[in-house]
Amino acid sequence: MSDRKSFPPIDPADLERYGKEMHALATELFPIYRGMTGAGVRETLSRLGQVVPLEVREVPSGTQVFDWQVPREWVFRDAYIREPGGAKLVDWRDSHLHLVNHSVPVDAKLPWRELKEHLITEPEHPDWIPYRTAYFRDDWGFCLSHRQFEELERRGADREYEVRIDAEFVDGSLTYGELYLPGRVEEEVLLSCHICHPSLANDNLSGIAVAIQLAQYLRSQEHHYSYRFLFIPATIGAITWLKLNQDAVHKIRHGLILTVLGDAGTSTYKRSRRGNAEIDRAAAHVLEHSGLPHTIVDFEPVGYDERQFCSSGFNLPVGVLMRTPSGQYPEYHTSADNLELILPESLADSWAKLAQIVQLLDGNATYVNQYPYCEPQLGRRGAYRAYGQSDEGEDLQRAILWVLNLSDGKHSLLDVAERSGLPFEQVRRAADRLLVLGLLE
Repeated sequence: MSDRKSFPPIDPADLERYGKEMHALATELFPIYRGMTGAGVRETLSRLGQVVPLEVREVPSGTQVFDWQVPREWVFRDAYIREPGGAKLVDWRDSHLHLVNHSVPVDAKLPWRELKEHLITEPEHPDWIPYRTAYFRDDWGFCLSHRQFEELERRGADREYEVRIDAEFVDGSLTYGELYLPGRVEEEVLLSCHICHPSLANDNLSGIAVAIQLAQYLRSQEHHYSYRFLFIPATIGAITWLKLNQDAVHKIRHGLILTVLGDAGTSTYKRSRRGNAEIDRAAAHVLEHSGLPHTIVDFEPVGYDERQFCSSGFNLPVGVLMRTPSGQYPEYHTSADNLELILPESLADSWAKLAQIVQLLDGNATYVNQYPYCEPQLGRRGAYRAYGQSDEGEDLQRAILWVLNLSDGKHSLLDVAERSGLPFEQVRRAADRLLVLGLLE
């Protein structure tokens, strides 16, 4: 008997509940101030560790990771702009996006002509605050709405402003979280999301919430593959993990980056560098059989951490599951990427598609028909009578015949599903039935 089994079907009521739970988790994490390193990342991982048993890793500052070094840890306390002796005009406590993340410390009085060189706005959306970082460079800045900027400019070019960024860089570490769920084999499915963005709901928290929900689900199921979940800062986190695990990445059979999964847009899958890896085919199959609009795009070395996993030296089969891609929705990297932008029903839909992709990967196998010369006599084995005349029964009957025909030791069940046009779930059910009857091995 094969160890590849179908996961139980998802109850629609459970799916609705999952959507609400994912949104609630995002709501809880939203106020935490996260950066590439530091206390906010640890606080976030601590909260996630209350849901699933995360292993938290600390990699010391200065560690060489390929062509990069693990940066010094950013310790941040406060940031504001005000008129000397007056009220704060721009205050980090009003919005975590006001400060350019990882800014160097500043304590100065600056004239407007100098200060405005460090101010960033979104003129096309004058009420939104942009999100920017100063990663890997010695710089500082503030982000503010364009209306705020215009108000400051109206105050006059001869004014002086007090600028305070209470922060420092110390020898500390880069922190990330890892969850490993062992399966029947050591070959792995890698699922990764980034944890370094502050106060951004879709481009950060949606991926975390969907990953945690899937991890909880998989912990309750038997599975063929082992599953590894990574909660890492973008770019440097993936580079660091790959360096530390370079000798073990050969175990990664399939991988997905999970990001921007909560908006109202349609699902998008970005292929791995290989272009036709099993994960690419599995994601395409699930989206095509969802009955919903979707988009599949080719790999390019721009985007999220697939750039690292799919770099030429590794070339791992890692794609990206998302909804509206980064930069293609106006709220991206602004204060409008808030909890109202992500919807419980969108999170639930993304989770359901991810679960189906995982189910396909975990259930895909190659078999050999034990009666390859003409069709076996199915009637006397009850393989006709058991299914009636419903549409589902007819599809299952077709799936049985397709599985028997293509089970020559060379075609996987995904091959059968693609060639027959049937959903993988139906093909897997047919294989399960034939295995019970002793017609496959």
